[in-house]
Amino acid sequence: MQVELVQAQSSTSDKVSAEYTNPLILQRADPWVYKHTDGYYYFTASVPEFDRLEIRRSKTIEGLKKAEPKVIWRKHDEGIMGAHIWAPELHHINGKWYMYFAAGSTEDIWAIRMYVLENEAANPMKGEWVEKGETKTQWDTFSLDATTFEHRGTRYMVWAQHPPDFDGNTALYIAEMDTPWSIKQPQVELTRPEYEWEEQLFKVNEGAAVIKRNDKIFMTYSASGTNHNYKVGLLTADEDADLMDPDAWKKSKEPVFSSSEENEIYGPGHNSFTTTPDESTDLMIYHARSYKEIEGDPLNDPNRHTRVQVIKWNEDGTPEFGIPQPDNASTDPSGR
Repeated sequence: MQVELVQAQSSTSDKVSAEYTNPLILQRADPWVYKHTDGYYYFTASVPEFDRLEIRRSKTIEGLKKAEPKVIWRKHDEGIMGAHIWAPELHHINGKWYMYFAAGSTEDIWAIRMYVLENEAANPMKGEWVEKGETKTQWDTFSLDATTFEHRGTRYMVWAQHPPDFDGNTALYIAEMDTPWSIKQPQVELTRPEYEWEEQLFKVNEGAAVIKRNDKIFMTYSASGTNHNYKVGLLTADEDADLMDPDAWKKSKEPVFSSSEENEIYGPGHNSFTTTPDESTDLMIYHARSYKEIEGDPLNDPNRHTRVQVIKWNEDGTPEFGIPQPDNASTDPSGR
């Protein structure tokens, strides 16, 4: 019976896979999709110019491809929030919309910190977005990629930050939130780069995303530099565990999602999770390039495209991400 169930789920997943064209959205890195109770999928991501925040929506995932983006906020001309507008995430909390994002300043574009916007409108593409300010952490250091999730009445934030004692780039931290734009101490380190696959080009753990299934909490994260070495790792905790205890999280020793030479998809990472409209199938929305070789700094290459991957579930309740599926549509305007 169990085997029949797994086979049925696999058949459904294969059918769902065929419903999406990849890449889904061109030149949109760090993609975030939020499936709301109003029946819409809301999409936001880093734009190649790193200068603005935008949202688009559709009743279907595939419809996001042609949905008209609405710019909701632009970078400041001076001071903080004036450069490197990165990795936005849209969440609906206590009846309001919140946009989490990272930004540098005009004086120091690498002084990346985390910021939050708030909107009381029912439709986040309307209404007024109000700046709630910086999310302060234990240290005033490079920090980005804030995500948030709720578990058993407590809301948590997870983010990437450079710890002062680390001869590397970023580690992942978790803290409880006291408002939708602020955390309370202590903050706890969940993982820092320690394996070779996490230390290629740069020593990086970043871009966390959470999915809860099968009495477990699964947290993906991305590691290494943003070229073909970029990969996805996994942390796992029991739903009954103390999520503020780093020992409650088990870290995968190997990446769970990485480049596919066979399918010519390179540097997959910084994903979000959503489901099909009937919630029968889990989907991973991620970015990757369709070529391996990059000239210069990978951050200056705009062709990290948003893609869709169907998640299958193993008999032991763990996610099976598989390998990045090949492009089945033209890749990008440059023809690469």
